[in-house]
Amino acid sequence: GTLTGVAGTGKTLVALAAYLFRLYGPLTALSNLQVDVMTTLVSFERVFEVLDLAPSVAEKPGAVPVPAGPVRVAFEGVSFRYPSASEVSLGSFEANPTYERAAKGGAPAGVLHDLSFTIEPGTMTALVGPSGAGKTTTALLVARLYDPRAGAVRLNGLDLRDATLDSVRASVGMVMQDAHMFHDTLRANLLYALPGATEAEMRAALAHAQILKLVDSLPQGLDTMLGERGYRLSGGERQRIAIARLLLKAPPVVVLDEATAHLDSESEQAIQVAFETALAGRTSLVIAHRLSTIQRAHQIVVLDQGRIAETGRHEDLLQANGLYAQLYHTQFARKG
Repeated sequence: GTLTGVAGTGKTLVALAAYLFRLYGPLTALSNLQVDVMTTLVSFERVFEVLDLAPSVAEKPGAVPVPAGPVRVAFEGVSFRYPSASEVSLGSFEANPTYERAAKGGAPAGVLHDLSFTIEPGTMTALVGPSGAGKTTTALLVARLYDPRAGAVRLNGLDLRDATLDSVRASVGMVMQDAHMFHDTLRANLLYALPGATEAEMRAALAHAQILKLVDSLPQGLDTMLGERGYRLSGGERQRIAIARLLLKAPPVVVLDEATAHLDSESEQAIQVAFETALAGRTSLVIAHRLSTIQRAHQIVVLDQGRIAETGRHEDLLQANGLYAQLYHTQFARKG
């Protein structure tokens, strides 16, 4: 009888310990509830702060579409500097001395100064210049990712600030050095450029972009997941997928960063063929890294420290023996 009593008491103690353990967890969670609620409220406050921040590029009331037809791109006295943190960010996110200086009126150095040139419909203009000359910044202004501080960028005579954002996005296609891919299927990444595109249209775009053979070799084909930022693809493959998107979209204006230095020779050759397909018959601005592209250009704009150093065709600029001639002898002559 005594043993039975001891065993019964032991079971009771074990059960009591288990109950206390089960009770202690919810009580601890309850005591932390206030901290969780306060943290969540602060997080929501910051999220709404960001959502309420006005975009730096906005569509003005009464905006009109870009005039239809082949597009002429014109830079008219364009000057630009990147906005300071105080202009585009929140003070609470930028609590550092740089932000404080900018908030007190200090302005970053200018990036572009008084750029004026025209790209005629269906022609190609090559942008060349040393690193940091402002080539990428110039290209971004064509797609109105930023607005100039002075002067105007015009498509068929219409200031981009007076154009509807939808018509600018439809008119200008870009393939920059770091082509962004969404964490989704290849099919979804292509449909982003042209919602409603048929499979035949997608396959034709992939073929012209020199990437269809690779896509067909994938077990899931167009339904292959590309992963975050397209990490499952190499740099050259991502760039060719971006060109396929551009071909699907078929915009009248194309902006390309022809950066191929990090690619193997096979990928580079495939991309050159894809570039030529993308540029055919379109008004194009190319940040050129290859001599063959530069020689084909109808116009070369040579940038130096945000200013136009000289413009002209390859042979004329070589004879002028200026900055372009220096760049040619140091950078381009060996690249073909």
